[in-house]
Amino acid sequence: MGTLYLVIILAPLVAAIAAGLFGKLIGRSGAHWITSGAVALSFFLSLVPFWNIVIGTDEPYNENLYTWLSSGGLNFHIGFLVDELSATMMVVVTFVSWMVHIYTVGYMHDDPGYQRFFSYISLFTFAMLMLVMSNNFLQLFFGWEAVGVVSYLLIGFWYTRPTAIYANLKAFLVNRVGDFGFLLGIAAVVMYFDSLDYLEVFAVAANFEHTMVSVIPGADWSLMTMVCLLLFVGAMGKSAQVPLHVWLPDSMEGPTPISALIHAATMVTAGIFMVARMSPLFELSETALSTVLIIGSITAFFMGLLGLVQNDIKRVVAYSTLSQLGYMTVALGASAYAAAIFHLFTHAFFKALLFLAAGSVIIALHHEQDMRKMGGLKRYMPVTYWTSLIGSLALIGFPGFAGFFSKDAIIEAVHYSQIPGAGIAYAAVLSGVFITALYSFRLVFMVFHGPERFDDHTREHLHESPKVVTIPLIALAVPSVIAGALFVGDMLFGEYFGSSIVVHAEHDVLAQLGLEYHGVIGMLTHGLMQTPFWLATSGVGVAWFLYIKRPDIPATIASSLSVVHKVLLDKYGFDRFNDWFFAGGARGTGGLLWRIGDVALIDGLLVNGSARAVGWWAGVIRHVQSGYLYHYAFAMILGLLALLGLFVHKVFV
Repeated sequence: MGTLYLVIILAPLVAAIAAGLFGKLIGRSGAHWITSGAVALSFFLSLVPFWNIVIGTDEPYNENLYTWLSSGGLNFHIGFLVDELSATMMVVVTFVSWMVHIYTVGYMHDDPGYQRFFSYISLFTFAMLMLVMSNNFLQLFFGWEAVGVVSYLLIGFWYTRPTAIYANLKAFLVNRVGDFGFLLGIAAVVMYFDSLDYLEVFAVAANFEHTMVSVIPGADWSLMTMVCLLLFVGAMGKSAQVPLHVWLPDSMEGPTPISALIHAATMVTAGIFMVARMSPLFELSETALSTVLIIGSITAFFMGLLGLVQNDIKRVVAYSTLSQLGYMTVALGASAYAAAIFHLFTHAFFKALLFLAAGSVIIALHHEQDMRKMGGLKRYMPVTYWTSLIGSLALIGFPGFAGFFSKDAIIEAVHYSQIPGAGIAYAAVLSGVFITALYSFRLVFMVFHGPERFDDHTREHLHESPKVVTIPLIALAVPSVIAGALFVGDMLFGEYFGSSIVVHAEHDVLAQLGLEYHGVIGMLTHGLMQTPFWLATSGVGVAWFLYIKRPDIPATIASSLSVVHKVLLDKYGFDRFNDWFFAGGARGTGGLLWRIGDVALIDGLLVNGSARAVGWWAGVIRHVQSGYLYHYAFAMILGLLALLGLFVHKVFV
């Protein structure tokens, strides 16, 4: 099996090297065939461990391939841990990546950086597979940083645009903040557990449950709380949780396929995966779980509100991603790790679908992204419309669609949770259902229904996207409908995850929820009578009334609630504060250091000061060389007198 896993992980890397270094030699078609074929190979091979371990009865695979470094008795290994959790992630990552590769053939058809783009997205797939298949913290950190680097390259792919460069630099810097905490967490693991291997650390973690450490003199902290919170800081950066969320909306500056790849199924879900993988540690700290719960609820509610005022079609979907990541984080904080991964699983399909559908609209409208310049596209783009509708219904958790099973499970799990902050989180995720339905169908109605708001030239050339674009939409629409019903019983209430996820009995809300589970039909019937269904239906109805029946009302509401509207448009001031405090503060500090350190001390005192000192001293000394003989005779007499005086002093003293 080790050879199989090597092929899965190395195929995208080899393809990325071929497309990146030999792009001119293999041509555009060669680049997309090699990279798409490699990712397809990884997907089909990933089905083997998924079938054997998840569906079958095979034991998880955990082997070290080689030792990279040994130092002070600590071994740094490269190896694979393929269990139920990682096998699921492997299938999701490779399938969505494969669909994105196919879609990219149509979307980036005329772009001069065609081969380079395929190289990047294939390299990204390799990095993500390294992350989810790792069996130790070293390899996890490598994959973690690799997806960060490649996302920097992808967000700034159109590097001639100042906005793209600003966005990728912003993403890079914000993620470095999170990664600094993540690295400190790994360092704490090494310091106290003396190992980087997952299973070795998990096996002895319970022994440190009551260990206290003095981070600040006079203040003792629980070791497990400190480790978990530091690791979660990394998850906050990668999975865009408040306040480290600011990079994700701006990352829409990259080409649309990147939005689907990075922000639907891979990079932003890395933090969710990591916390689920670290469940044996998080279960030992209720403080850490409570923090995760509160941060997730804030993100789910407040980021959803921002989707209501966005007019860029991709940014609406981006803010929905932020909100859904908040739902997953809330589930992690409630110890419903399986529900978080289940929502990650279903969300990957319908969110990739929504991003790619948005890209299909953008292509048809000649790269127009403002929803106020769209409308009535249903008649021109039926495939894009129906797949978008499926993705939106799945996103709002409409009964029968994939998102219904995972989102409702999270809401109910939080309702059962006794973790401090669960009450606030429940109110946030419940309110978020209405908000999600409102902004999702605001997009559907503004883009596909109502009057046409584009010019005649656009109308003349408007048509459905080519099959290379629509086939991935259809392929993603299918699991967006059926994936929830197929896996809800096993993932949430069965033994799907085996020992890959650990939940203590006092935190096991899914076990309590499972007592009321009576199959898919029972869950659907029950869901039709619950508050989330009526909130989602109300959100759709309000969206229809505001954007189809009375499209004049939204402007009136915005005018009446101008203060609230401005706050939402300002994105709560996070970007302005960061630009003023962090970016402005860094520039101000740099300017101060330049004026004092460089100009005053180095240039003024050391360089120019030493030159002026030499000049002044030379000016004094040159008076000795006057050119007059009597000056020299006088100097000689003075010298002789000085020597004579010194001699007399030596003799008589």
